[in-house]
Amino acid sequence: MRLVYLSPIPWESFAQRPHKFVEWFHGRTGEPVLWVDPYPTRFPHWRDLRRSRLSASASPHTSPPTWLTLLKPGGLPIEPIPGSGWVNGLRWRSHVRTIGDFVEGGKTLLAIGKPSVFALELLNRLRDCSSLYDAMDDFPAFYAGLSRIALMRREREIAQRVGIILASSSELKSRWANIHKDVRLVHNGLDLSAVQSMEPTPISSKKKVFGYVGTIASWFDWDWVCALAAARPDDEIRLIGPVFDSSTRKLPGNINLLPACDHAVALKAMAEFHVGLIPFKKNALTASVDPIKYYEYRALGLPVISTDFGEMSLRAGERGVFITQSVSDAPAMADSAIQFCGDAGDASAFAIQNTWEARFDAANLLP
Repeated sequence: MRLVYLSPIPWESFAQRPHKFVEWFHGRTGEPVLWVDPYPTRFPHWRDLRRSRLSASASPHTSPPTWLTLLKPGGLPIEPIPGSGWVNGLRWRSHVRTIGDFVEGGKTLLAIGKPSVFALELLNRLRDCSSLYDAMDDFPAFYAGLSRIALMRREREIAQRVGIILASSSELKSRWANIHKDVRLVHNGLDLSAVQSMEPTPISSKKKVFGYVGTIASWFDWDWVCALAAARPDDEIRLIGPVFDSSTRKLPGNINLLPACDHAVALKAMAEFHVGLIPFKKNALTASVDPIKYYEYRALGLPVISTDFGEMSLRAGERGVFITQSVSDAPAMADSAIQFCGDAGDASAFAIQNTWEARFDAANLLP
């Protein structure tokens, strides 16, 4: 079985769930993959210019392997407008033909990683293909106004027409189970080889490092982080990643902001933490989130302090996981996390149980 994968992120992005899915698929089947890069599905914002500059400054994913064909259909940022498919369709013609030729090479799975008019077009044309929608985020929650309404409508239409829906969180599974009979919970996971390549980092400093690696955007809880920093003045709060939403208040001096880095460097940075942080606001956008960094922190043997959001809300009783209900809880949870003694055997077992391969194998997607 071949795979046509409509990705929500460009191939050149850091390796994430979409990259891991196609690598898993090829590894299990040996068949070729046709990857389709995303195009704008909402009206543009001025902040997109800054986001593009920050993204361009980060190290890209590797060039495509020989078994993967990369398509970049592109499109004008007019998708919320009725008739946008006709306008953009003029530039999609050659890409649709390429996909059609690819599908004729054998039985094919059409996997949609993000709602779009292009995805609906392919569902119409490739009626003989198996299909799935990987609901890895609440995509409309990232949009506003007409763009959000249009994406919600298209997402629902796609969800009703595909054969299978994968849901990355319990909230998403519950939501889609109301309109589809085959919804499978497939949490996020981790890259086992990358984690296992990390050697233990001796940490002798008396100063404790509370660290976060990831994007800092509208969902990042600066108030929570500042409260933690104020409660631990002799320790360091180390935040690593691109900043799209800065704090509106003056940051305590023990908060150290570092730039984005590639995955290998990020894991090395995590290994220098005493505690891993996931400080996200609790709102509609984060309600459906299952953070990948949770799995990486745990696999490295780190205790985790998280706010009470999304899938993390269901992990309050897990060993080494400390969930705060409010900003005022952060200092006490920090004390508990510092006193936690991890076990290398537990961390190793956790890593093996939560690989991307284990996730996708358990979904029973292949014949």
